[in-house]
Amino acid sequence: MEKRHYTIKELPESERPYEKCERLGPEALTDAELLAAVLRSGAKDKRATALAVEVLGLHPYYEGLLGICHASMNELMRIRGIGKVKAIQILCIAELSRRLSSQKVHKKISFHTPKSIADYYMEKMRHLNREEMILILFNGKNKVIKELKVSVGTVNQTVASPREVFLEALKYEAVYLILLHNHPSGDPTPSRQDVSVTNRIKEAGELLGIYLSDHIIIGDRSYVSFKEQQLL
Repeated sequence: MEKRHYTIKELPESERPYEKCERLGPEALTDAELLAAVLRSGAKDKRATALAVEVLGLHPYYEGLLGICHASMNELMRIRGIGKVKAIQILCIAELSRRLSSQKVHKKISFHTPKSIADYYMEKMRHLNREEMILILFNGKNKVIKELKVSVGTVNQTVASPREVFLEALKYEAVYLILLHNHPSGDPTPSRQDVSVTNRIKEAGELLGIYLSDHIIIGDRSYVSFKEQQLL
């Protein structure tokens, strides 16, 4: 006998995410039930809620919904019952959560304070699996001219040369700049290379009259500002 492909409708009504949400509101649903409501169907011999539980347990380090933000399409599709469509749905959920988190602080952001800058970029950068460096350029009135990604590195290293940074700064006639990069380990403590690269960029900027205002390292809900730590 062929194995069945279970759907949410086959659950007892009291256990169906849609009905539960209608009765009690979305805040009453567990993480697995919320995800099951999006997935709609499970796999053979596996209901949608069971499939959702498996997805939430996919990542070996980051648990639950946070793990989704670190999952790739290929990793998701290795789960029986997750095809391309469901994998894309899950990745879109993760991206929506990142953008919602960024929007919460967007109106309050002040590029004059390291904490506000770190808060704004936290959700965008803390889930990245590789180090990336972002360059923010300012004019003489301290207004943002441009935001650029200048380097994508490895799990524990990003390489951004002063030449790359200042080619962009000169192109947009910037007067000040701020660097940001992430540490996938979650620990924002600057490495020796971070300190060395920052000093080289600072010194090159002083010669060109384009000043490095700060270098902020993003960790997992934590950050280090070279300016605050008096490392510049």
